[in-house]
Amino acid sequence: MTKQNDNSCQTYHRPVLLKESIDGLAVKADGVYVDVTFGGGGHSRELLSRLGDNGRLFSFDQDEDAAKNAFDDSRFTFVRSNFRYLRNWMRYYQVEAIDGLIADLGVSSHHFDDIERGFSLRGDAPLDMRMNQKQELTAADVVNNYSEEQLQSVLRLYGELQNAKRVAAALVARRAKAPVKTTADLMSIAAPLFPREREKKEMTKLFQALRIETNGEMEALSEMLLEAIALLAPGGRLSVITYHSLEDRIVKNVMRSGNIQGTVVKDFFGKSEAPLLPVNNKVITPSDEEVQENPRARSAKLRIAEKVDN
Repeated sequence: MTKQNDNSCQTYHRPVLLKESIDGLAVKADGVYVDVTFGGGGHSRELLSRLGDNGRLFSFDQDEDAAKNAFDDSRFTFVRSNFRYLRNWMRYYQVEAIDGLIADLGVSSHHFDDIERGFSLRGDAPLDMRMNQKQELTAADVVNNYSEEQLQSVLRLYGELQNAKRVAAALVARRAKAPVKTTADLMSIAAPLFPREREKKEMTKLFQALRIETNGEMEALSEMLLEAIALLAPGGRLSVITYHSLEDRIVKNVMRSGNIQGTVVKDFFGKSEAPLLPVNNKVITPSDEEVQENPRARSAKLRIAEKVDN
């Protein structure tokens, strides 16, 4: 029996599209599954509830705080690691194939609520933003040490900021006088560069860009998805929840073609050689009721795909 406080799960992070994402896995009672974004354990708990005595679940999270939510269940293994190392860890646990993988991407409610981690626009905190607090690179390192051209590229690519050039220039000018150390420092520099009516939205994009760069999120996602394809048994499923266009584009491309670029390769007869078949051609989005109860769900998109037997 799984032992963990339901309230602690909800406090740490409210799972989005819970039923839909786990339903999408078509869980087999004796199957082997992976949750690469454990967080508060909401999706893992639901998945475990559908497994029999011989089922297995491996859940990944690189955050030390998430490890405190691990279950006491013989079918469950917590892996404190970045999910980009999925295949290495499965090899370590002598797992050759999995029947399904769930990923709830983005930042957990816990990270936004823990002001001192530097993810939130609320309050003043060190400019940290590390998911894994053992890694060296922080958001402050990005802001203070990247060249102006590198900063501009990060802000444009990961934040989709139209005035990325101006923001990058302002950051470089400010750090020449004193290091940019806190979230308040960052906001005081950037705020005058955004229209008042769009300030919060643009600032959110700025924080997103620095967070993605600090944690190498797009590279890790790409690596994990390709490793997941290699691990999935025929008929196995991927169930992935995204929150912004960058990660959604990667997931869509991989599910459509089997590669990050989205290039569909066809055989001599014109048949697609893509290793996955999308289960839902139209993305699944939260109900109005769920969005009202959990604002984080507003931008969520669920995509599901099945491994084909080539």
